[in-house]
Amino acid sequence: MGLHARDVRRDVRELGALLGDVLADQTSTEAFDLVEAVRTSSIDYRRGDASSRDELRAELEDLPPELEGVVARAFTTYFELINLAEERERVRAIREGSQDGPLADSVAAAAAELADSGADEETVQQVLDDVLVEPTFTAHPTEARRKTVKAKLRSVAEDLETLDERRLTDREESTVERDLEAEVTSLWQTPQVRRRRPEVTDEALNVQWYIENVLFDVVGEVYDELERELGEQFDDVEVPKLFEFRSWAGSDRDGNPYVTPEVTAETLERQRAVVVERYRQECKRLSGVLSQDERSLAVGDELRSRLEADRERLPAVAEAAAERYPDELYRQKLKLMRERLERVGDVRPDGYENSDELLRDVQAIAESLRENGAEVVAKSKVDSLIRQVETFGLSLASLDLRDHQENHTTAVAEALAREGINYDQLDEDERVEVLTDAMLQDEPIISVEDTDDLSDTAERVLTLFASTADWQAEYGVDAIDTYCISMTEEPSHVLEVLFLADQAGIADLPGYCGLDVVPLLETESALSGARRIMGTLFENEAYAAALEARGNTQEIMLGYSDSNKENGFLAANWSLYRNQKRLATITDDYDVEMRLFHGRGGSISRGGGQMNDALLALPNETVSGQVKFTEQGEAIAEKYANPRIAERNVEQMLNAQLRARHQAIERPVEDVPDEWYEAMETAADAARETYRDLLATDGFVRYFEQATPITVIEELNLGSRPASRSGERTVEDLRAIPWVFSWTQARCILPGWYSLATGLDAYLEAGGDVETLQAMYEQWPFFRTTLDNAALALARTDFEIAAEYAELAPTNLREQFFPELQSEYERTVELVTQISGRDSLLTRHWLEESLERRNPYVDPLNLVQTRLLDQTHLTDAEQRTLRLTVKGIAAGMKNTG
Repeated sequence: MGLHARDVRRDVRELGALLGDVLADQTSTEAFDLVEAVRTSSIDYRRGDASSRDELRAELEDLPPELEGVVARAFTTYFELINLAEERERVRAIREGSQDGPLADSVAAAAAELADSGADEETVQQVLDDVLVEPTFTAHPTEARRKTVKAKLRSVAEDLETLDERRLTDREESTVERDLEAEVTSLWQTPQVRRRRPEVTDEALNVQWYIENVLFDVVGEVYDELERELGEQFDDVEVPKLFEFRSWAGSDRDGNPYVTPEVTAETLERQRAVVVERYRQECKRLSGVLSQDERSLAVGDELRSRLEADRERLPAVAEAAAERYPDELYRQKLKLMRERLERVGDVRPDGYENSDELLRDVQAIAESLRENGAEVVAKSKVDSLIRQVETFGLSLASLDLRDHQENHTTAVAEALAREGINYDQLDEDERVEVLTDAMLQDEPIISVEDTDDLSDTAERVLTLFASTADWQAEYGVDAIDTYCISMTEEPSHVLEVLFLADQAGIADLPGYCGLDVVPLLETESALSGARRIMGTLFENEAYAAALEARGNTQEIMLGYSDSNKENGFLAANWSLYRNQKRLATITDDYDVEMRLFHGRGGSISRGGGQMNDALLALPNETVSGQVKFTEQGEAIAEKYANPRIAERNVEQMLNAQLRARHQAIERPVEDVPDEWYEAMETAADAARETYRDLLATDGFVRYFEQATPITVIEELNLGSRPASRSGERTVEDLRAIPWVFSWTQARCILPGWYSLATGLDAYLEAGGDVETLQAMYEQWPFFRTTLDNAALALARTDFEIAAEYAELAPTNLREQFFPELQSEYERTVELVTQISGRDSLLTRHWLEESLERRNPYVDPLNLVQTRLLDQTHLTDAEQRTLRLTVKGIAAGMKNTG
């Protein structure tokens, strides 16, 4: 018997049949027959057995609201189930592939590549010491599913795993199939659409779940494999800490008035409680294993001294432990460790003050086991806990603070006005001088505690800094030590945050700074002005002191979403690539180590795509070893809900970063011909101009409103944050997520490809040739990844369905914009396939199969949605159905914003 009893076709077929049975039982014969007729007609058209969608339209025409709702629900539920079937197929591929040998992009493959390249141990150790991978989970509102629905789907996934991976008797199999039917029935009876907008706490709990229940256990396995593989290739290499998980959920204030200090404090407290409890469980687990008799081993000086210190701290607990575990010193020590963990954050003394204390205790146990010939026990049972403590500390995930620069400026101006300083009237140089002088003097000039007579904005900002000082005292600096500034445009925007930190006691310059202050460069003006912004900061006496106190490492965040929305796909990608190189040059000039923070979204147009490909496509000059990137929305569930898939994602990230860092050491400057740079400059300039012309064309915003479901998306309870920054109806004001989400729903994923063809044609018309573009695709990871990502967006675009949405717009707007969009799409498809040398857009066969499997089931949801959007007045039932179609299409496209 092989590793698995099933395949994806069987899972899809049986889940579809089960859903049909539940539909027949829970609704009516009429509803069941209607769904079957719609399904069959849609499949017939996609297969070419029907010449038009007329029959499908006829079945969906003039349906009573209750039947329309059943259709929307049936196809939405189908996608929820089929997504699980495809997740299971991914697990099969991972298991079967690893059985046959090292998987591509695995840590084993990375170790082999280092060895094959001739890297010596010193170089490998440098690579390992340099690398730190920091996935950062955000609460950005792109997760369309309810938490209750996700819980039911996890139960279905577990049943599928049991059927697939376990050898069952007929009776056992029958029981699992009954459980599966029960879950699908319950899923059908559960409302799909949230009746309330999720609160910030809900979002923080969602992020916490993946870290606590999946990543906490997965990380140790990745380290174990890396150590094993490196041990086979190199004699003496030590693997340091390589991962750190961070979160914005509960701490990101940009545009979200519901992220209060109370919410952040609650998040910090809950995360500490969760990770401490996991450590207590691990200590209890070890106590069941480490039953060695003291009389038959030498415990070792380090462990014995640490045990004696705990006995002095907790004599009553030590006495009880000695009584319960006589001559079993490991168990005695673990009992005392559990007690100290229980006292973390407690009014009782002698809890662990920090994770380093806990780490040294666990390391002492592992070292003692090794000294006593129990290497295999240390490796198998204890080392994973060492890695967990290194990775998750006492905070589970460190929180990043974030807010918009305008809010800091407002707070500083109001606070300084009370001291007679008219900050609003100062120019940039004068602002920098005032802030610097204030930070360098001994005493603060404002009180962040005093918020009387300030505006709400200023009060919120000052209270946050006062609270942050308290949080760092309570939870440790590492729990919340980064502050990101949205829409940074000037050096003063960064210095304002450092100034407020200094006034709150979070920094005490020149010797101490408790925050990494991180500018978010997301506009073209900010990116092009990077040398002015960062150079001014690096030359500033106060900021240089803060930087030195933080290890001389400057984190800089790049905004992929707003850059794309401002410049279009090609120009944004080129701008980000070029400006990353520019930032590397600037930091090198000032002898500062750079850590890039990539603000990537889940969709292609917001910087999404394969993470390992993205990391390997970064300019060599920017790969310092440390890298940080956002994980958000439905991408979190797709990557981290299943432990095996989560482990695969984590090792792919590590594989890419190890290889990229080694490559950067061996070749610090990427060898890219000038001709290729010139080609990209020409193409990007033309693409940017065309994209901006489209957005600026009179009537385009009205077309967008009419030809996409943006108005519905803005009302969905997807996240706690408002959909727009000020409520104005402009593309500039609209957040990037609903902008992309709307085009995705309408199957015209314009943000992922529009103006790409225009840009490439501009290069060809200026004397370029396709052969050069083909060489760029073959040899330049940046260009190849850019085109491959565009190909994914193009493959998910369907202009037949997009035409249905275009029909919703007034005739004059439709005739003005739709043909232009379609023409650009068709030319882009032509160029991408020609340059890549492929017959189809997609490089992965399984993805093509997935799209073919999904399209016939997404189409009816699109048609129901456009029909409802075309009506001026909807009943409550029709409103619910309309919202449900958004969920269903998102599930079918496996993408939102």
